[in-house]
Amino acid sequence: MALFSRSIATAATRPTRAAVASRSTPINPNSVGPFQVFDRNAKRAQRDRAALRDGGHRSRTVDYLRNEVAENMIERLLDVKRRFSEIVDVGSGPGHFAKLLDQNVTDKVTMLDMSEKLLHRDPDSDFEGKLSRPDQRSVSKIFILVDVQRMHADEESLLNSLKPSSVPAITSCLSLHWTNDLPGVLIQIREALLPDGLFLGAMLGGDTLFELRTSLQLAEVEREGGLGIRVSPMTDTRDVTNLLGRAGFTLLTVDIDEVRFAYPSIFELMEDLQSMGESNAVVERRPLIKRDILTAASAIYQSMHGLEEGGIPATFQVIYMIGWKPDPRQPKPLERGTGKTNLQDVL
Repeated sequence: MALFSRSIATAATRPTRAAVASRSTPINPNSVGPFQVFDRNAKRAQRDRAALRDGGHRSRTVDYLRNEVAENMIERLLDVKRRFSEIVDVGSGPGHFAKLLDQNVTDKVTMLDMSEKLLHRDPDSDFEGKLSRPDQRSVSKIFILVDVQRMHADEESLLNSLKPSSVPAITSCLSLHWTNDLPGVLIQIREALLPDGLFLGAMLGGDTLFELRTSLQLAEVEREGGLGIRVSPMTDTRDVTNLLGRAGFTLLTVDIDEVRFAYPSIFELMEDLQSMGESNAVVERRPLIKRDILTAASAIYQSMHGLEEGGIPATFQVIYMIGWKPDPRQPKPLERGTGKTNLQDVL
């Protein structure tokens, strides 16, 4: 578990204000599945606003979470020991993961995101002239190019943009926790993959921001005698393996990590979440948080979770997952009873 500190102005220098969220927009009848927990239109608007704020500068200052997760995903991709002709990055944002790819891994990466503004936040020059890893036969390093394409599309309707059995590898870096029908999206990802194709994903788990969640809940119970949905619900880590299996993936690998960041107060944390485009987007969310509840939540947060050196921690639980589309050539476990070595002899 890593701990990082955000260098932001202290809370004393900032005016206390209420955090405001937009009201729910009409439910999209074309959404995947029968249930809609998240307002996808509101989420798109949040990500668009985040990308446009200060010409994208503010959004870039809060890339630290996705950059950290993208680097961990690259490590897992390199462990696969396979080169892919193309990788589609679903929910790519401005390309946190795509910027780390080079021709040792792939020739082409397609960035797909529902927010057109965030998708085009960074110029093409940020993806050009990638520096390859040193050639073992040479001390010099070579500049090589990866073909980068951008596709404005919704992750929940993936097969409207990708043909079935057409992509050798699909990745997703911290976007699937906003989908209304995660099993349905995973099935679409599997359908879009070629046989023996790879899915590598990372999403936020259910214990993410538990400090913020509990502080807001206690403050609301104290001030209003009830609870509102202030932090979006997320997938329980225990369910991910079952979801991948139900979606038809094989050779599954799931692991969990936690990343903690330090903030001066709850206000800087909530401002960074807004700049990330990670504000609450639950359909039945309340439109605003009253100032007295925020003030009480800030005091509770500091009292229950405050750091000895000052400030507060925020925990992000990250679930990393790997699955493969079934193929007859893949290795399969032997049938029960076919083993020829007695375990007692080995031990």
